[in-house]
Amino acid sequence: MELFKDTHFNFLGRKWWFILPSLVLILAGFASILARGGPLYSIDFKGGAEMEVRWEGAPPIERIRAAVSSRLTGVSVVAAHDLTGSNEVLVSAELPAGADLTGVRQTIEQALATITTRYSIRNFEVIGPQIGEDLRRQALMATASASGGMLVYLSYRFRPAYGVAAVAAMAHDALITIGLFSLLHQEISLTVVAALLTLVGYSMNDTIVVFDRIRENRRTHAREPLAETINRSINQTLSRTILTSGLTLLTALSLLLFGGHVLHGFSLALVIGIVVGTFSSIFIASPILLAWEQRRSGCGNPRGSLSTGGVR
Repeated sequence: MELFKDTHFNFLGRKWWFILPSLVLILAGFASILARGGPLYSIDFKGGAEMEVRWEGAPPIERIRAAVSSRLTGVSVVAAHDLTGSNEVLVSAELPAGADLTGVRQTIEQALATITTRYSIRNFEVIGPQIGEDLRRQALMATASASGGMLVYLSYRFRPAYGVAAVAAMAHDALITIGLFSLLHQEISLTVVAALLTLVGYSMNDTIVVFDRIRENRRTHAREPLAETINRSINQTLSRTILTSGLTLLTALSLLLFGGHVLHGFSLALVIGIVVGTFSSIFIASPILLAWEQRRSGCGNPRGSLSTGGVR
């Protein structure tokens, strides 16, 4: 099935139409993160307690927050969020190093009992600050390892220029996703990191499809300017890219709309990442590849810089 047949869009000729909005989003995300003093981490990475409570009737958010704050002494942040449409409230508290983790649940229950006894606890979890720090370090190592492994693979399977372009596009996806989370005031949790790692592979797969077509076209059009080859390759894979990404996006949207609070961060990261990853595989990775080869060859229209002799 082909969504678009025999297209001839000049993607590279209008590359700045797409690169500039990406730069604006990245800068806006950085500004938001700096304004907040860093990314908004969940208790998975900061350490703390989180309790999901079902309330009879509309939960009194401010009273819940005040009651828990008065009982949990020495706690830096206490938050209570209404889980829309379910009469459920999520109570979370950041715990300092050395806090008594064993008595946190009982303390929160006692605070809620001062308001009403007509509630039920749906879920409770507590993570120590040191464990949160270890999880954050491991998440960064996992992301860096995945990026490094893909760079090495693409450099071997194609050429170093392909690897650099693909990893740069992947970094673009991660930066925009994290920046949008900050702009939307969404927490980064372990499930969000899992979504980011999923998107790393998904975006890389989309980029490899385009790069593989570029490589095939270089075999049959070795004397053609590289920019024309790249444009042709993107047009030839456009239907596949949009259909695959569109179907995956529908699944992610279903999770976002109907998955509930537990899957909200994961599904939101997927939705953002799928859109941004599809965008970058077309409008970011290929211009970077072209710019790299133009700089290496020292001319505006490199012809033989990606010759078939370099194909493995």
